Amino acid sequence: MAQLNDRISFEARLRELLFKRLMSFSSIFVVLVIAGFFVTLFIFSLPSIKLFGFHFITGTVWDPVANEFGTLPFLVGTGITAVLALVISTPFAISVALFLGEYFPTGFLSGTLKSVIELLAGIPSIIYGIWGLFILTPVIRNLEMKLGVAPYGVGILDASLILAMMVIPYSASIAREVISLVPQNLKEAAYALGCTRFEVIWKVIVPYARSGVVAGTLLAFGRAVGETMAVTMVIGNRPEISTSLLAPGYTMASVIANEFTEATTDMYVSSLIEIALILFVLTVLLNAAARLIVWSVTKKFKNA
Repeated sequence: MAQLNDRISFEARLRELLFKRLMSFSSIFVVLVIAGFFVTLFIFSLPSIKLFGFHFITGTVWDPVANEFGTLPFLVGTGITAVLALVISTPFAISVALFLGEYFPTGFLSGTLKSVIELLAGIPSIIYGIWGLFILTPVIRNLEMKLGVAPYGVGILDASLILAMMVIPYSASIAREVISLVPQNLKEAAYALGCTRFEVIWKVIVPYARSGVVAGTLLAFGRAVGETMAVTMVIGNRPEISTSLLAPGYTMASVIANEFTEATTDMYVSSLIEIALILFVLTVLLNAAARLIVWSVTKKFKNA
């Protein structure tokens, strides 16, 4: 009997050790893959880095024929579309998060809305692009005609509206999770003091969930910065700094998607890869910041 118990104990320890090693290997493998992406992009973008230096970021002219590459219009286009998308989507995301996290955390309605939000996150981006091209673009074109401006239809505003719809599920999901972690005793104490539902939300839930909302916003921002196909289809793809939200623009992701197959020289290819390197670093930093915020908020609530 003692030998059988020792054998079972040995097998259990062996399984636990193998599982621990497997998890460790998987974690290290993910880190190595990300590092491999960075190293590969850096190596292939070295010709562009050596030739243009910092001017590659500050330059405003993108002329492959003249071998002149400046990415400032793409950086500006990416920043404007992503920020405007967050400005549009954040109020809706917070409202959805409060509705599901505070008013209807369980039940048929809650489950249905959660499924719809997950479905929105899973729709391919090209579907959003097609919808924007055939539905949203004519609406914006009619608006431009009434305002007396050039009726492009496609442009910064069009791309921002599409991005806003695409990023709502990401920020809403994170905010809902953080709202559900607010200690129940704090809310009950506020109710006991005579606070209304609105006052509890505004003075108890929102302060505790503020970091989670910020984290969700950063994740949504990273998603908006890296979006490619939907933006490419509706932004207009003009390599100039747009002076109007109704004018066409360009983003880092869309220029890579549009021009990579047309790159005929080594420097052209290297410049596009350097744009990919900048986009990769920016996305990693945004996601890392968001994860750190979520981790700190979760730890705070567990210790509360």
